[in-house]
Amino acid sequence: MIRKWLLWGCFLFFTITTIQAQSSELNARITINGEKIQGTNTQIFTTLQTALNEFVNNKKWTNTTFALNERIDCSFTIILNELTDNAFKGEIQIQARRPVYNSTYTTTVFNFRDTQFDFEYTEFEPLEYTENSLNSNLTATIVYYIYIILGFDFDSFSPKGGSPFFQQAQQIVTLAQANSSWSGWKAFDSDRNRHALITAITENQGESFRQFWYDYHRKGLDEMAGNADRGRMNIIEILPTLTEYKKARPNSVLLQFFADSKLDEVVVVYSKATQREKQEGYDLLSNLFPAQSSRLSALKN
Repeated sequence: MIRKWLLWGCFLFFTITTIQAQSSELNARITINGEKIQGTNTQIFTTLQTALNEFVNNKKWTNTTFALNERIDCSFTIILNELTDNAFKGEIQIQARRPVYNSTYTTTVFNFRDTQFDFEYTEFEPLEYTENSLNSNLTATIVYYIYIILGFDFDSFSPKGGSPFFQQAQQIVTLAQANSSWSGWKAFDSDRNRHALITAITENQGESFRQFWYDYHRKGLDEMAGNADRGRMNIIEILPTLTEYKKARPNSVLLQFFADSKLDEVVVVYSKATQREKQEGYDLLSNLFPAQSSRLSALKN
């Protein structure tokens, strides 16, 4: 009897280990919003939503083993504006979060709105992705953002830890540019598209932002549970890095990305600072993000 239970325990252990090793790195929620499209069979939206959730969540995207509780929480919200035959036009909002060390707080590691999302899809067609070739703008875009999410998440835990995933995203951009009818991939077409984002990340000037990203999370947020004052001061001390980065790249998409992802959080970080530190923070951040004065108003109180 004891042997039987030992065998069962071993079987259970290896089963759980295998499931964890094969599970996706992402805990993704993909939502399709087709409310703007009238007079069409809405079942295709449900079919596509289900297919995308399975495509993202049932595939391994890295060689790293993630336990089930380590998967990256993220969401993809696709808003469809037009549908002609099987051609869709819309936009996609992507968000991802990671836990802060030794706390129940989760922080945003990616928040981005892509307004150039056009693709073709026929109901029930299989969603496939091959690393060295692209046959669908739909899967190319989704996989691109999967690697971007992985890159920023890994960068937040180790200096330039996300490099392999940013390289994968760069490869997708290169391959996608061969399809002239696909939107969102072209150089100089927009300073906020997929090409602009990966270029900003991987160019030489992007290295200072990525180091800042690591310092902000590991030396700042992750320190705050153990020593709130030290974590806060570390963040305050590294924020001038963004000023230097803006001097080199005043129109960089990474500045808007930081504002969308982190600005409200930074204001909260300053909530326990001295009045002088708050004023200095307001001056620095309002110079960086002049259009965001209402979000910074708490620093003036």
